[in-house]
Amino acid sequence: MSDLFASATAAPANYDASSIEVLEGLEPVRRRPGMYVGGTDERAMHHLAAEVLDNAMDEAVAGHATRIEVTLDVGNRLTIVDNGRGMPVDPHPKFPDKSALEVILSMLHSGGKFSGKAYATSGGLHGVGVSVVNALSSDTTVEVARDRQLYRQRFSRGQTLGPLENVGAASNRRGTTVSFVPDTEIFGPELLFKPARLYKLARSKAYLFAGVEIRWKCAPALITDDTPAEAVFQFPGGLSDHLKEQIAGRECATADFFAGQQEFPDHQGKVEWAVAWPLWSEGSYSWYCNTIPTPDGGTHEQGLRQALVRGLRQFGDLVGNKRAKELTADDVMVGSELMLSVFIREPQFQSQTKDRLTSPEAAGLVEKAMRDHFDHWLGHNMDRGKALLGYVLERMDERLRRKAERDVKRKTATSARKLRLPGKLTDCAADSPDGTELFIVEGDSAGGSAKQARDRKTQAILPIRGKILNVASATSAKILANQEIADLIQALGCGTRKDCRPEQLRYERIVIMTDADVDGAHIATLLMTFFFQEMPDLVRQGHLYLAQPPLYRLTAGTKSLYARDDAHRAELERTAFRGKKVEVGRFKGLGEMNPSQLRETTMDPAKRSMIRITLPQEYEERAGVKDLVDRLMGTNPAHRFAFIQENAARLDEEAIDA
Repeated sequence: MSDLFASATAAPANYDASSIEVLEGLEPVRRRPGMYVGGTDERAMHHLAAEVLDNAMDEAVAGHATRIEVTLDVGNRLTIVDNGRGMPVDPHPKFPDKSALEVILSMLHSGGKFSGKAYATSGGLHGVGVSVVNALSSDTTVEVARDRQLYRQRFSRGQTLGPLENVGAASNRRGTTVSFVPDTEIFGPELLFKPARLYKLARSKAYLFAGVEIRWKCAPALITDDTPAEAVFQFPGGLSDHLKEQIAGRECATADFFAGQQEFPDHQGKVEWAVAWPLWSEGSYSWYCNTIPTPDGGTHEQGLRQALVRGLRQFGDLVGNKRAKELTADDVMVGSELMLSVFIREPQFQSQTKDRLTSPEAAGLVEKAMRDHFDHWLGHNMDRGKALLGYVLERMDERLRRKAERDVKRKTATSARKLRLPGKLTDCAADSPDGTELFIVEGDSAGGSAKQARDRKTQAILPIRGKILNVASATSAKILANQEIADLIQALGCGTRKDCRPEQLRYERIVIMTDADVDGAHIATLLMTFFFQEMPDLVRQGHLYLAQPPLYRLTAGTKSLYARDDAHRAELERTAFRGKKVEVGRFKGLGEMNPSQLRETTMDPAKRSMIRITLPQEYEERAGVKDLVDRLMGTNPAHRFAFIQENAARLDEEAIDA
C-alpha cells in the first residue's frame, strides 16, 4: 500500500521548463472550448451561430447594414450574410504580412469594438467571437465584398488554408459572408443545428432592431416540424410588433399597451420598451442589452421597475387614490408581458455568459427614458390610467392578503422560537417577513458597523466568525455540531434539507455581506455552498443575495465616489474624475467603513446594488451546477486543481479587458 501511495503522489519524472506548454493562436479554444462557448453540447453549438449573427446585427445597429441572411444547408453548414461595410481586408499595421480579415479570424482579442470608434454600441466586448467560431469549425469560408471587389479566405480548425484571394469584381454587392461547419471533433458527429432554434434566434433579432430585414432559409430535408423553409422578418414596430403577436388577442387590463422608445444624444444610449397587462396571466419578462438576451435582468430592469411604480403612485395621487402610495414594483409587474431593450456603450455583465446586466448607468437611463412617457400615457386617457391603477391595486390586495396569512404563521413561529434565537443575532423589529433582510457579516467588527448602519425595523444582523465549515466536504454529524451553522439555521427558522420549509423563513431576503477581497469572496463561496446543499429551495425561490460593498473610495475636492473593484475604479477615474488629481482610499474590510458609508453604499435599498443568487429551472442545468459545486467544494482537491488550470487564462483575459 505504501508503494502504491508513493507512486501515486510522486512528482513527474522530468518536470522542467520543457513540461510547460504555451498554447498559441486558437489552440486554447480547441483545448478548452467550455471556457469560450460553455461546453460542447447543443447549446454551445448554437452559441457559434449567435456569435456570427451578433456581428451582423452590430453592423445593422451601427447603421451600415439593412439586410441579413441566415441559411442552413445540408452538411450542418450555416451561412450568415450581411450587407454592411465588410471586414477590412488591407494589411494590418501590427502584422503587415496578414490582412485585417485574417487577424480577426485567427487571433483572439482582435476586433473593432474595443475603442468604440467603429461601433457606438455592440454586443461583442472581448474580440473573441468569430475567431472562436473559426477555431471550433472544420471548414470556415469568409467572403468580403468591399470597394467593388470580392475577397475570399478559407480556414479549418483555426488554421489558415491559404492567403486572402481577390476573386474579382463585385460591383453590386457589399458586406460580409461567414459560412462554417461546426467541427465534429469538438461537438461529435451526431450533434446538428436545430432549424427551429435558429429560426427563433433570427426572428428575435429582427424584433430588437426595426431597421433590419432578416431572411431565413433552410434546406427542406432538414426540417422535421412546422418551421418554414423560407421566411422574411422585418418589424417596423420593433418590440411593439413582438408584443402584439405574443398577446395574440388576449383580454388586457387596458385596451392598448404601453410601448415606446427614447434615444439619447451623443450615443449615450437608446431604450425601447413594450408592456401589457393581460388578465389571468402568469406573465413573462424579456430583457436585452445591445441585442443580447439578459435573462436574469439587471440594472436596466431596476430602472424600468422604478419608472412604472413611481409613475402609478403619482397617478394615484393625481386622481386622489391614497392607497396607491402602498404599491410596490412587484404589484405593477406581476402578470405583465414585458419587453425591454437597451443600447449602451461598453456594457458590463455579471459573467461571461452575459445573463445579467450590471452597468450602473443603465438604471438611470431607463427610468429617465420611460418615466415621462409613462406619465403621459396614464394621464392622456384618464379611463385607461384608472383601469390600470385598479388592476394593479387588486394585485396589491392579493399580496396583502397573503402577507396577513403569513403574519399569523410568523408570529406563532417567532413566539415559539424566541428563546432559542442565537445570541449574536441582532433581530429586526418587524413581525412579518415581508420586506425584512438578514445580513450575514464577517466578524464582530463588521457586525458593529452594520448594526449602526441598518434600518432597525426591517434589517437584522448576524455576525459569523471568519470562514465557516465547508459543508460539501463534511459529514452530517460535523455540520450539525458546528456552532456557526447552528446559529444560522436557528436565525432562519425554516429547517434544512428534507425538513426545509421556505414558507417558515423569518426573513424575505438573506444577504451575504462580506469584505470586497479574496477572503471575503471565499467566505461568500462557503456560505453559498451551505445554502445550495442545505436549503436549495430558498435559493431556487430567490431569497439569497450577495451584497456589493465597495473596495475603494475616490475623492477629488468635495466630490467622493465609491468603486466596486479595480476596473470600476479605472472607469471612474477616466470619466467622473477626468483630469483631476484623485485621492484613493482602499477599505480593508466592512468593519473599517463608517456606518454612514456602509449604509450609503451597501445597505440602503435606494442606493445599493445586490446580486440575486438563483438556480436554473432546467434539470440538466441544475445537475450541471451540482456537479460544479461538487468538483470545486468537494473532498477531491484534484478537481479544484484541474478547474484552476482550465480557467487561469480567463483571469488574463479579464485583466486585459479591465
